[in-house]
Amino acid sequence: MKNIFFLQIAIPGNVRLRCISWNKDQGFIACGGEDGLLKVLKLETQTDEAKLKGLAAPSNLSMNQTLEGHSGSVQVVTWNEQYQKLTTSDQNGLIIVWMLYKGAWYEEMINNRNKSVVRSMSWNADGQKICIVYEDGAVIVGSVDGNRIWGKDLKGSQLCHVAWSSDSKILLFGMANGEIHIYDNQGNFIMKMKLNCLVNVTGAFSIAGIHWYPGTEGYTEQDCPCLAICFDNGRCQIMRHENDQNPVLIDTGMNVVSIQWNHCGSVLAVAGFQKATTQDKDVNLVQFYTPFGEHLRTLKVPGKQMSALSWEGGGLKIGLAVDSFIYFANIRPDYKWGYCSNTVVYAYTRPDRPEYCVVFWDTKNNEKYVKYVKSLISITTCGDFCILATKADENQPQYVLVLCNSIGTPLDPKYIDIGPLFVTMTKTHVIAASKEAFYIWQYRVAKKLTAMEINQVARTRKEGRERIYHIDDIPSGAADGVLDYSKAIQGTRDPICAITASDKTLIVGRESGTIQRYSLPNVGLLQKYVLNCRAYQMSLNCNSSRLAIIDLSGVLTFFDLDTRVTDSTGQQIVGEQLKLERKDVWDMKWAKDNPDLFAMMEKTRMYVFRNLDPEEPIQTSGYICNFEDLEIKSVLLDEILKNPEHPNKEYIINFEIRSLRDSRALIEEVGIEESSQFIEDNPHPRLWRLLAEAALQKLDLQTAEQAFVRCKDYQGIKFVKCLGNLQSESMKQAEVAAYFGRFEEAERMYLDMDRRDLAIGLRIKLGDWFRVLQLLKTGSGDADDTLLEQAHNAIGDYFADRQKWINAVQYYVQGRNQERLAECYYMLEDYQGLENLANSLPENNKLLPDIAHMFVRVGMCEQAVIAFLKCNRPKDAVDSCVHLNQWNKAVELAKNHNMKEIGSLLARYASHLLEKNKILDAIELYRKANYFFDAAKLMFKIADEEAKKRTKPFRVKKLYVLSALLVEQYHEQVKNAQRGKVKGKSSEATSALAGLLEEDVLSSANRLTDNAWRGAEAYHFFILAQRQLYEGYVDTAMKTALHLRDYEDIIPAVEIYSLLALCACANRAFGTCSKAFVKLESLETLSPEQRQQYEDLALEIFTKHCPKHTKKSDLDGLLEGGEGKLPTCVATGRSITEYQFWMCNVCKHCVQAQEISNYNFCPLCHSSVT
Repeated sequence: MKNIFFLQIAIPGNVRLRCISWNKDQGFIACGGEDGLLKVLKLETQTDEAKLKGLAAPSNLSMNQTLEGHSGSVQVVTWNEQYQKLTTSDQNGLIIVWMLYKGAWYEEMINNRNKSVVRSMSWNADGQKICIVYEDGAVIVGSVDGNRIWGKDLKGSQLCHVAWSSDSKILLFGMANGEIHIYDNQGNFIMKMKLNCLVNVTGAFSIAGIHWYPGTEGYTEQDCPCLAICFDNGRCQIMRHENDQNPVLIDTGMNVVSIQWNHCGSVLAVAGFQKATTQDKDVNLVQFYTPFGEHLRTLKVPGKQMSALSWEGGGLKIGLAVDSFIYFANIRPDYKWGYCSNTVVYAYTRPDRPEYCVVFWDTKNNEKYVKYVKSLISITTCGDFCILATKADENQPQYVLVLCNSIGTPLDPKYIDIGPLFVTMTKTHVIAASKEAFYIWQYRVAKKLTAMEINQVARTRKEGRERIYHIDDIPSGAADGVLDYSKAIQGTRDPICAITASDKTLIVGRESGTIQRYSLPNVGLLQKYVLNCRAYQMSLNCNSSRLAIIDLSGVLTFFDLDTRVTDSTGQQIVGEQLKLERKDVWDMKWAKDNPDLFAMMEKTRMYVFRNLDPEEPIQTSGYICNFEDLEIKSVLLDEILKNPEHPNKEYIINFEIRSLRDSRALIEEVGIEESSQFIEDNPHPRLWRLLAEAALQKLDLQTAEQAFVRCKDYQGIKFVKCLGNLQSESMKQAEVAAYFGRFEEAERMYLDMDRRDLAIGLRIKLGDWFRVLQLLKTGSGDADDTLLEQAHNAIGDYFADRQKWINAVQYYVQGRNQERLAECYYMLEDYQGLENLANSLPENNKLLPDIAHMFVRVGMCEQAVIAFLKCNRPKDAVDSCVHLNQWNKAVELAKNHNMKEIGSLLARYASHLLEKNKILDAIELYRKANYFFDAAKLMFKIADEEAKKRTKPFRVKKLYVLSALLVEQYHEQVKNAQRGKVKGKSSEATSALAGLLEEDVLSSANRLTDNAWRGAEAYHFFILAQRQLYEGYVDTAMKTALHLRDYEDIIPAVEIYSLLALCACANRAFGTCSKAFVKLESLETLSPEQRQQYEDLALEIFTKHCPKHTKKSDLDGLLEGGEGKLPTCVATGRSITEYQFWMCNVCKHCVQAQEISNYNFCPLCHSSVT
């Protein structure tokens, strides 16, 4: 950063100033001094025109108000920016709060404790609270509206400073004895602060300042130090928080009077004085430091005694109270920025993000690309590329050089183990240097690489594309360097302080003033030079013959690298310090195309030098981006960074140097012939181009051609040749107008010549299709249909690119562009329009598959199938049905088109559902696809699992019924399929027999189909027996329970025989009961305890009742009669002995004729009774 004085304001009556404070938001400056002096000043704001010209801020005051109210010396002034209030205090303890009313400041509140003097006041970050500390130890915290929140008396303490934390939870109190105490925001003591900077310090000292940056503009780094504490003996510590055990320690080497952070916490200003060794009086100094203690600049300030300092809100100025004067210094910040390929790259911090926000702003198209970069160190640019130097990890000493293009896309990152304090780049190399070593990387930009080049890239390190050299090494350039980071660890007595490079030369500056010159690309030490200054910034001209050096004090000097001179001893030496020297320089740039031309910024002026002779200066404060073609491009970074998210093209300024301005004026005033002689004497490609363009305007084709030849403009030469072939003067004038971008004029000329075709051609070249369409429609003749379609489609593309789909549709319809029309309908979600378009297309149109896929993406299966079938892609139609779970449609399509893979598709999807344990979904899938047998198998599996869980029997019965119904549907499907196959004279019986035979073959692998209803029967009789028992029909219940003996494979035997024993006992059929108990006691599944319980129960029953069953049951009689097994009534559980009975059409089970009249549905399968 550079510092330039630009204004000094004297206080009337030579009243000595004691304090100063700059309002960061509104720009008011309050200064207090002896005899009750209190003034509020405001510097005149820049006009918009002055801002755009990059002029320095004006020196006039827009406000100069003296505030009356204090009688003693005003010692403390502090602003509340949020509420536009000024709080001041004097030596008598009087506190006044001032408010702004109609452009002037008035008293709002007064407070006088009359006991002690106010030593410090501080508003918290949101302006809601103020903390006031008195010398006698009294502390008062009040609100913005004047109410007291709390007060405390720290007895035995002399207070002198106070500061709030950024979150307003902590208060720091500075004591007169140099201690700092930490309190919470309610006034409770927490601890004393450890002051590492005072270790081994002897003698008296006091606190010069405490400033805690509140983080309102973000932080330069994550966990960045922000609490600065400085003592009058020059010792300073910068802490991350109040308990930081490892603060940054600084010894300023001067007596400190005041400190303050700038607006974004990136620079700490420390004001004080130093005892001059040669002079009697002290020297006033302001030193500037980074949050990490790195010294940036020292500013000497005139006057006897400096008492205070304050930063302006944007960090571009600093106000200093010295004696009875206010000095204002202009600060030129070292922004992190660069310029490459019409793109300004700049970085800034945001309060809501810990990273740097790096903006790539394309000034040509006014587009910006944003990247967020952690721990950014620097930005370096060259040509079309830039290097972002960052820290790789907070905890590791590794760094990254990221090569980016002009839109911020990372192309190649390189991890290095040296800190890149200095970075420079050329079109082929990146050089990064620490204080001891420099690293060279020959970068490549990936284009189309051949196989050989890819192999070369893989061996980059072997090739020596990355090398590192210690500053004390003497490389010869013959052998490649190595990437040995151990060199970087070795120290040096003369560290590196600056570097610069061109395509063939690398210059490294050292703190002693030695300059080392190396060759590139093979790094060899060519020469050492000695300067009489320490370089801060260096720059080589375009042919590497001269070096510009700016030192720490802003002095610009030049060194000729190749001149041979004889010194006083008669020896010939290489290199000569040139006599030109300029002070207060903060930026300079060599011209890219002339080794004798350069531009430099001195204070608020830009000077252009040719052969070390200056032209008249230009008033500006811009940073120089580029100097080429006798034009200087400058960017007003100060203005851009006031609102970095919205850069304005008006902040890019182009300056023409004098020779270009003079040539232009000469051409306008005296003509082409005389001007050509002047340009001949002062040749430059840009001047020849200027002459060529002027000659073209006057249709002096011979001069224009000669000038284009001199500036090597092949396109210009070709254009002049084409003009020479034209016969019509007006045609030539129209072509020249188009060449210079005056398209409206050129078009008007073409139309006047009745050459509408040329006007249309011009507009097509420009891509102005709206005008093309207008010209086509307004013409007298018939418009070309092909051109009309092209214009309509181009306009449709214009609207589609901007996502204005409705407008695009109108033009695509007229342009008959069905492909883009489909896309627009899809984006508009106009699926009816898309369907109509698909229907209007002929069969096998190439657009149909795309439209079908659009329908699939939005779940419109039917429309997708129609579109696929229309383009003869049935497989895609089936796939879309599967994708959208329309299995019925998929099966139907597969059958209609004789596709065999539907079974595998179903199996695949079913296994997918089963993997997710969605068994019911798989059953539904199979059922919908008419795969009833597979569905039945899964349903039986669920029923068996539910049966094992011993859940509600009624639920289990339902599951078995559903399983059996699926099997019945399977039987019906097989029979129907067989009926379809058997044609001709075959009878129905034959087809049924064939169906049964096929079914038998198909089901041979699984016998589920044979006994599909067994599970349903078992649970039906199990439930029926219990219902009959509870209703008191004990005999019927026992007979029903006897049927359960056939279902031991479905219902556990223990439950069957327990129920049978219970029913038999209730029916007093103790013989049957005894047999049931015998069966229970013989079951192997019972535990010994359960078996014992059954034996005890049997003993208890059969000691009272003889286990004989005298009453013979009908069932036993019938079975003994040898008639075979009789059908069982599913309604009552009795055997059916009558010849007439009802049979269910679905489950084929029977009910007695007299019982069925009581039922509307089959008792077993619940199908309707017909």
